[in-house]
Amino acid sequence: MTASLKALRLAAVAVAVLSVAPTFAQESEATDFTSMLTEGKASFDFRYRYEFVDDENFSKDAKASTLRSRLTFASAAYRGFSFLTEFDDVSTIGSDNYNSTANGNGEYPTVADPEGTEVNQAWIKYTVDSLSGSYGRQRILHGGQRFVGGVAWRQNEQTYDGFRALYKGGSSLTLDYAYVYNVNRIFGPDDSTAQPADWGGENHLARADFKFAENHTLSAFAYALDIDERSGWPADKSVDNSTDAYGVEYSVKIGPVTAKATYANQSESGDSNLDYNASYYMVEGGLTVLGVKAILGYEVLGGDNGVGFKTPLATLHKFQGWADKFLTTPGDGIEDLYVGAKGELGPVQLGAYYHDFQAEDSNADFGTEIDLVASWPATKNLKLELNYASFSTDNKVRYSDTDKTWLTVIFKI
Repeated sequence: MTASLKALRLAAVAVAVLSVAPTFAQESEATDFTSMLTEGKASFDFRYRYEFVDDENFSKDAKASTLRSRLTFASAAYRGFSFLTEFDDVSTIGSDNYNSTANGNGEYPTVADPEGTEVNQAWIKYTVDSLSGSYGRQRILHGGQRFVGGVAWRQNEQTYDGFRALYKGGSSLTLDYAYVYNVNRIFGPDDSTAQPADWGGENHLARADFKFAENHTLSAFAYALDIDERSGWPADKSVDNSTDAYGVEYSVKIGPVTAKATYANQSESGDSNLDYNASYYMVEGGLTVLGVKAILGYEVLGGDNGVGFKTPLATLHKFQGWADKFLTTPGDGIEDLYVGAKGELGPVQLGAYYHDFQAEDSNADFGTEIDLVASWPATKNLKLELNYASFSTDNKVRYSDTDKTWLTVIFKI
């Protein structure tokens, strides 16, 4: 498909998002520009994390002790207008015995939390009833973040520069379109020799959610990524992540039972050097009994012509195990059969999950993983969390046994 035809099609999606909203009367909450500021809200968020990584491919263990400090100011609304600014600082506390992707410590396993200070968000928004439009640097989270997310697990969040239109038609219909010309990745704020901090390009992100019955939601999405080539890095670090992906999702909750399913198809786009057509599908069921929710799921990212289904904007840590062994989909694809359970023990929230990983387009066995979590919201402002991941494999040519432990302390004001 030519670039002009694709742009025309995606422009039509944007028009559809905007055209469903009728003309609304403007409403204002603040009485003037001064009260827009004085009635706004400032907040502080501090997240300390100690991350330990034991990877058998490295003679040294990573020991990352980092602090993310965040200052946010959200204005009150005045005549439909509001704005938000947010600043993040990531600092190392103590020694930096880990590879942050930017500190040059390649003898250690990677903990992708480089130091730096940057503007995490800065946007202005105009809202009239069900329709809003925002411009600037902003957080975009679609669905469960399998395709578009913020990677908030890492200390430096992924945010997006561009324009976003959002329509929320009561409780039944949500339409979301964004044009993104720059992706602020977790490897920033500065470029490193390992990863570019930013991806420029012409990217269109569109999603529709329709609740056609109580607890039944049908969603459709279209993600057209045309990422500019970055000099100094191989194509797989930039332009080869240009893709066209289209898919549908369905989710339902009936009493103690939940179920969801997703299907998507993807091919290369823009100036990508690749030539492939791969599919994605996922089915998951859940059952809650006596306060404990058990889940069983099967997720497949297909491979074609030596290229695996790509999810370059996803919150990848949420999927395929917390050890992060599959941040890039293998060329022969991947199948993830997983089971888990979560519940509460007094004030502590507990979870345990098991994954079995196989190739989708070959007979390769990738390995298995166990993930554990204990989270304690000690107070309204303080939360403690302990996570553990253990990945093991017999396929030593492609992967390595890895154990990771995280201790996270979150304090909000």
